[in-house]
This record gives sequence, C-alpha cells and structure tokens, in this order.
Amino acid sequence: MNETTAKRYKIIVTIVGKGKASRVVAASKKAGAKGGTILLGRGTAPASVYLDILGINFDPEKEIVLTLADEDIADHLLQAMLDEGKLDLPGNGVAFVLPVKNLAGIIRLLKMTF
Repeated sequence: MNETTAKRYKIIVTIVGKGKASRVVAASKKAGAKGGTILLGRGTAPASVYLDILGINFDPEKEIVLTLADEDIADHLLQAMLDEGKLDLPGNGVAFVLPVKNLAGIIRLLKMTF
C-alpha cells in the first residue's frame, strides 16, 4: 500500500491496568471505532515509583489497547477512551496517538467507513 493512503490513519495506544481494557474498547466503539486489539503487558518501573510517586499499589500487569482510526475521528476516539479510563487522574494509565506511515493487510477495513 502506498504511503499516501496510510497517512489517513492513526494508531491510538492506550495502556491501562489489567481488567480495564474491555471498558476502554467499548467506549471507543461507542464513539465510532470499528474495534481494537488488547495485548497483555507488564510494567518495569520499580515498586517505589508506583508507591512513592504515583501513590498507587504496585501492580505491574497492564493491558495495552491498539486502535486503528481514520485521522478525522482519532481525537474523538481518544477523548472517549480518556473519559472511560479516567486517564486524567494519576495512576490510571496513559494514552497517545501515533501517525501510521505504511499500512498493509487490512484492505477490507479500507473499504469501510471509519
């Protein structure tokens, strides 16, 4: 696929505590996403960072949500995910958006409206 087509898409990466990703994905779908991918992960920060700096219990298990979105709705989806995950509060997770440079393997999705 050429770079021009892929520039229309962004990937939203959301990292939350274990057990919270399903709600974040549901909120993004309600806001217009076609789906998402949930990966399991484990944080590597020392326990003191969690307890002393963030003021939360040490739980390194995380869920990472990957959501491919048309750039026109990426900000709207991100806001829905932030609201559901309460990511504006310390210790609840983090989310960020990255541009997609090249894209392959999802021709079916390109024919759908995001």
